[in-house]
Amino acid sequence: MTAIATHTSIVFNRELKPLIREPFALLFTTVQPLVFLGLFGPLLSQVTGLPTGSSLQWFVPGIIVMSALFGASTTGSNLQLEMQTGSHERMLVTPLCREALLLGRAFKEIVPVLAQGLLIVAVSIPFGFELEVPGLLIGLPMVATFAVGLGALSYALALASEGNEMMFWMVQQTLIFPLMLLSGMLLPLEGGPGWMQGLSKVNPLTHLVDAERALFAGELTDRAVAYGALSAVAVAAVGLWVGLRMIRRGSA
Repeated sequence: MTAIATHTSIVFNRELKPLIREPFALLFTTVQPLVFLGLFGPLLSQVTGLPTGSSLQWFVPGIIVMSALFGASTTGSNLQLEMQTGSHERMLVTPLCREALLLGRAFKEIVPVLAQGLLIVAVSIPFGFELEVPGLLIGLPMVATFAVGLGALSYALALASEGNEMMFWMVQQTLIFPLMLLSGMLLPLEGGPGWMQGLSKVNPLTHLVDAERALFAGELTDRAVAYGALSAVAVAAVGLWVGLRMIRRGSA
């Protein structure tokens, strides 16, 4: 167990160094959520079904989850690049535990999620977003937990589609946008058709988004928070389980 923790730390630091050296990459992955915030957010004031008050209070938590969704779901492309250049194969022949190669990469997702969340909140405050610090302190780690699992699934997809970059992006794009739209991240789904509301209820993103909205509204004891935490932990557990199985199978 000590060896796995040490090796995971080594891989974590290795994966984090490019992000520290090139912080523009972190900003680039935040651009799309900020575009939604700047161009789509003002339109929400005209949408019925939103709670009273600033539309930013409703929209910003969803944008934070969107940022984590876009960022973590594309991280497998970095592993694909390493496999194409032979860097991944060289890592496999090192004394590092195979599990650490996945865990270090997955836990690295915590850093960009926290940084992007803080950036989105900082940008939103001058436009009327009211920050609830306790909600922020609970909400961002919850999203980071979700991102760990999603990142692990992205790496597993990269391993499964080795040598076929197009397959990776086809699967990623096919899954990510329906999950996003069915989460109520951009628009409330209460007025949508029954089939859409039914799919929304089994979408883990829906519960995460609802939890973030409750937390950022200061409703820390809301039932949605418990469901969101459960969904985040479930995605992390499933993602790590699938990812570890793939890395073990690939190195067998």
